[in-house]
Amino acid sequence: MRSLFARLLTSSAVVAVCSITATAWLAANSTSGAIRQEQGQTLASDARINNSLLGYASRHSDWSGVATTLRDLAAQNNRRIALVTENGALIADSAAAGTPLPARVSAVVDPLAVDVTLVPEAAKDRIDPRAVGPFLLSARDRARLRKTADAYAVCAGRTGQAVRVDVSNSGRPVVTTLDQGGGQEPTPAPRPAPTEAPTVMVPCDATALSTPTRGEKAALKQLNLLVGRCLKGKTKERGSVGLDLTWVSQERQPARSAAKPDQTISSCIVSARREQLDPYVAPAAYLYIGSPAEGAGQRIPLPSIAGAALLVLVLTVGVSVMAARRLVRPVNALTHAAQRMRDGDSSARVTVRTTGEISELATAFNEMSEHLQRMEEQRKAMVSDVSHELRTPLSNLRGWLEAAQDGVAELDPALIASLVEETLLLQHIVDDLQELALADAGKLRLHVEPVHLGDLLDQVATAHRGRAEAAGLTLTTTVTGDPPLTADPVRLRQAVGNLVTNSLRYTPPGGRVTLGARQDGDQVVVEVTDTGIGISAEHLPHVFDRFWRAEKSRNRQTGGSGLGLAIVRNLAEAHGGTATVASVPGVRTTFALRLPHGGVCEGPA
Repeated sequence: MRSLFARLLTSSAVVAVCSITATAWLAANSTSGAIRQEQGQTLASDARINNSLLGYASRHSDWSGVATTLRDLAAQNNRRIALVTENGALIADSAAAGTPLPARVSAVVDPLAVDVTLVPEAAKDRIDPRAVGPFLLSARDRARLRKTADAYAVCAGRTGQAVRVDVSNSGRPVVTTLDQGGGQEPTPAPRPAPTEAPTVMVPCDATALSTPTRGEKAALKQLNLLVGRCLKGKTKERGSVGLDLTWVSQERQPARSAAKPDQTISSCIVSARREQLDPYVAPAAYLYIGSPAEGAGQRIPLPSIAGAALLVLVLTVGVSVMAARRLVRPVNALTHAAQRMRDGDSSARVTVRTTGEISELATAFNEMSEHLQRMEEQRKAMVSDVSHELRTPLSNLRGWLEAAQDGVAELDPALIASLVEETLLLQHIVDDLQELALADAGKLRLHVEPVHLGDLLDQVATAHRGRAEAAGLTLTTTVTGDPPLTADPVRLRQAVGNLVTNSLRYTPPGGRVTLGARQDGDQVVVEVTDTGIGISAEHLPHVFDRFWRAEKSRNRQTGGSGLGLAIVRNLAEAHGGTATVASVPGVRTTFALRLPHGGVCEGPA
């Protein structure tokens, strides 16, 4: 058992080490992947938050109403968001009051200097396109220009052009002509292409779409004054900023493009725009973004991992020790019980308080032990019974023969007849034992043939009728129909004769013994019924046991050798059938042989 215990313990330890190693490897890989995924999700979430706050700052001159927007963003992204001025004053925070800010600033929210880390597609001037300041159209102007743009789109459609109308951040409609490939050709107000038809087409008027409104003229005037002030003394080029915020040169220089002014002019346009937009946008603020999972990506120290793995290993070994001992204990008990049985103690039993396979094994062992104990008891009882059965006739023979030898008794015909009867009794017992031995060894030979049950039962009744009449009993036969049966007629007569002998022995004078046969489905039933003393219920299971008698006195006047019914059962089983008994004490007893009507193959059974 020690080797089993050691193997269980070693196996558990090896499994624990492998499990810890595999778990650590999987955890490291999954954690790394989760961290990378979380970092990507965090960056995308930070960009969305920053973009929303940039949009708010571009349309508001201060942060006074940002608290609601900030809380909504925090709920949507499951993040903690806080805004702080450049001087460190708290503007708004989605967390509870007094909660410390995250350790690092995530971004600077400034619509006039967009953080390209979170907005990589920002324009070169880093000014948020939603910051339009004085260029924002009034509702009246937006409605008027939209009406004009829709009219232009209808007109262009009649000429075969496909256009799309969009709305810019300032509220001004922008008309885009779609090319044949499904793309677009952005032009403020393209004229329709000439057609080859002879009819003269009137071009669509797009002048109103490129003409600044009164508010836009004032904003352009202010912007150009600021640009001019910046360019003073830096360049001699004359020009102005147009409605599309690009430089329009007033000098005729074909080599220079209005869309590509020099660096000085571009720098002055950017600085002038920032100066013009500054009163219309919220001041720059520091953005802090945190989350409940903040710090999840921190690496766990190696000693902590090793300590946790060691703890798991110790716990696994401890649990394995307890489980192994609990498993080995009943196995030890089974081993000791088996050793006791080997030493001759057939009463060895195992008590197991657990359930499962070990409990089933212990139950099977106990059943085997009980069966062996019963077999041993039956063997001892059989040896005692056989010796007793043989001793009585042998003693009688020896006594009378010694008496005759000493001249005490005379060998007259009566004495000789008595000695012959004792000899026949010995032969009968030996023959019965031989029959049982052949049946147990499976060497009982059967010579099967079709049997007419009516004739067979009449033969048995005729053979026992003299004895029945001497005992004052009525012996009859009753056969229902002509049930077909293939069997060994000699063995079948022997079995039925034993049953009749038993019934005659236990039926008082005036009683009746009936032999019957009938067909029951695919079986043939042969019955012997008597009106004798009957058999009590507790004795019925032992009726067919060897040398069993209800009367323990072994008196042959009340019981035979005790082998007749055992032989009946063996003969029935040799034919592939069964022998049963049913009894009502004081009323009737019925012995039944149930045999397959097809019988069995000829030969050893």
